[in-house]
Amino acid sequence: MVKPSLRIAVLECDEPIGRTKEKYGGYGNLFKELLESGAKSVAEQDDDVELGLDVTKYDVVKHEVYPDLENIDAVLLTGSRYNSYDNDPWILKLVEFTKKVLAQERVLLIGVCFGHQIIGRAMGVKVALSDRGWEVSVTPVQLTAKGKDLFKVEELAIHQMHRDIVYEFPEGVESLGHSPRCDVQGMYIKHRLITVQGHPEFTGDIVAELLDSRHERGIFDDAMYEDGMMRVRKPHDGIAVGAAFIRFLLERYRSA
Repeated sequence: MVKPSLRIAVLECDEPIGRTKEKYGGYGNLFKELLESGAKSVAEQDDDVELGLDVTKYDVVKHEVYPDLENIDAVLLTGSRYNSYDNDPWILKLVEFTKKVLAQERVLLIGVCFGHQIIGRAMGVKVALSDRGWEVSVTPVQLTAKGKDLFKVEELAIHQMHRDIVYEFPEGVESLGHSPRCDVQGMYIKHRLITVQGHPEFTGDIVAELLDSRHERGIFDDAMYEDGMMRVRKPHDGIAVGAAFIRFLLERYRSA
């Protein structure tokens, strides 16, 4: 039986708004919930796994605090309202830390939305504003063979909330999927990293609040807002992605 205890450091690259903040506090708690649900799903499918999770959270925006790599097994970079290609001091520090993780082989990397883009930037590829516009709400992602193998679904339905994208795949990275508005929906290197452009941790309530907020501020016009709200309660594969993150973290133990 595989009985690892995984120490996962969540780098909080933003904080939630309104009701979401009241309910969860920080995004680290959302990801803790996602990873625990993913671990439960994996355990239900595989009696040979008994997994312990130790999730710690680090505010890399306001406090710019980071974990000691010797004390963790994986780093997860969250989403953010900020631009991954900007040069704010905290973003440059985050990119440098990500490069540090990439330069070693033991600690694994998980990236979500902004975090996915930061990993792309740290690996030297173009990250910028998309010329195809926003992706919002539950969106279908066409998976590659590797994406289907990792996520255990034929097509991935996942919440989106982004206009920035990774434009190309870094050297040595396997593609996990694509959509009409984003060619790089996920990246993977065995025993090294896994990323998704979408938000597996989001729920319909969370995305509805973001849609309301951005519509009220004029970021989303009426048509985009109404389209997003029509899809916000559709079923999505967030837990399937959480389970894929857990299986990714377990790969090393299974192959040992």
